[in-house]
Amino acid sequence: SGRNSRLGCILTPSLVCAVLLGAFLVSTKPMLRKERVLRDPELSSRQAHEDNKSYQYDHEAFLGKDEAKTFDQLTPEESRDRLSKIVDRIDGDADGYITTDELNAWIKRVQKRYVYENVAKVWVDYDLNKDNKISWDEYKQATYGYYLANPEEFEDATDKFSFKKMLPRDERRFKAADLNGDLAADREEFTSFLHPEEFEHMKSIVVLETLEDIDNNGDGHVDEDEYIADMFAHEDGGPEPDWVRTEREQFSDFRDLNKDGKMDQDEIRQWIMPQDYDHAQAEARHLVYESDQDKDQKLTKQEILDNWNMFVGSQATNYGEDLTRNHDEL
Repeated sequence: SGRNSRLGCILTPSLVCAVLLGAFLVSTKPMLRKERVLRDPELSSRQAHEDNKSYQYDHEAFLGKDEAKTFDQLTPEESRDRLSKIVDRIDGDADGYITTDELNAWIKRVQKRYVYENVAKVWVDYDLNKDNKISWDEYKQATYGYYLANPEEFEDATDKFSFKKMLPRDERRFKAADLNGDLAADREEFTSFLHPEEFEHMKSIVVLETLEDIDNNGDGHVDEDEYIADMFAHEDGGPEPDWVRTEREQFSDFRDLNKDGKMDQDEIRQWIMPQDYDHAQAEARHLVYESDQDKDQKLTKQEILDNWNMFVGSQATNYGEDLTRNHDEL
């Protein structure tokens, strides 16, 4: 599924979500508060780097949370050895130096690793002819085959997330992800189809789908009531919680930038994709600054290994025999 609950089935093809949930329709009235803002899952709550050299934030940014836990079980020698191999992978142009841009790209890829793992898991379900591509026809048949063969069962569906309405929506997204226009997605294209929030060229699709999901009256905008209805449903007719009143103020003060009483696509983009801070870039700059011994604004492998504790250093103090086992390379 998509990385954040705030977009629910928007972040993965909506019908896949519906099938996995065992339902043909997805509710449009969530009972719980929904968060739609796109943020880096690992780096969204940045904390100041600590003076006590614990480096936990650096480890999680550089390795990802799960892999950082694995490194905590390694001896210093194992950590440095694996770090050396990672540095070779980060050095994209193999010039012997790690630049801030290369570190930034690595950190972002680490944070997106779950995305690629998800695609790898479902790939075989869609690549029916095993040509290492997924055509639109293959995806359509795998996802909508039953609906296409039995359309009469869905004639009464009026919900905006019905199969009938979602098929053309998924086709639109598939074509946006299909950069070379051959109607067959390679791994990267299919990844951008399943997880459009992770790819710059797909962000307009995320904005459009968000608008379509919330715009109940179909006027092409999101007014305050539609904005609130996406987060909160008045099931019992009682008073609105305090947080809902706060969200109404947020809509007026910060969402509706041109003060016309509604959000257009540009305002929706600024809401769900805030551009105020690039956490990965800031962390890359921090790692370079702290490890750049000769101050040439780039790192050699030796400079990184000399400061290995910041990148991957274990915080464990005792090692048993089970901690010296072989580990899969990152």
